[in-house]
Amino acid sequence: MTRSELVAELLKLDPEERMQAAEELWQSLAEEAFELSDEQMKEIERRMEEHERDPSTAIPWDVVRARLLAKYG
Repeated sequence: MTRSELVAELLKLDPEERMQAAEELWQSLAEEAFELSDEQMKEIERRMEEHERDPSTAIPWDVVRARLLAKYG
């Protein structure tokens, strides 16, 4: 079965079953080892510390999403 045939079969599932399949696929990715470099970890830590110092700097998801859609469609 080709990938496109598999996707076509998955799209025949009802919405709840498709959501469950998507979650299972996503979880399978999360279980794989995604290793971050030391530089990436330091940047994450820096950003978390910055947020903890001043949580008001956070941008709500709906604002981020709107900006991304405006910029990239």
